[in-house]
Amino acid sequence: MKIKSVYDKLDKTDGVRVLIDGLWPRGISKDDGKIDLWLRQIAPTPPLRKWFGYDAKKFPEFAKRYKAELK
Repeated sequence: MKIKSVYDKLDKTDGVRVLIDGLWPRGISKDDGKIDLWLRQIAPTPPLRKWFGYDAKKFPEFAKRYKAELK
């Protein structure tokens, strides 16, 4: 398994590409994204994403809360 951003360059070693996000990424067409499976139903909830705000210092707590959401 490899984790990468949908904005990263496609690579022939990517294999099956799964997007886990509640919203389709801006600036990426569905054809250009080459996404095989979009699992928006298991993405972090909007309130959790808003709280996190992509602040790296909050990541350990974000991961804990996200795992709780998945249960």
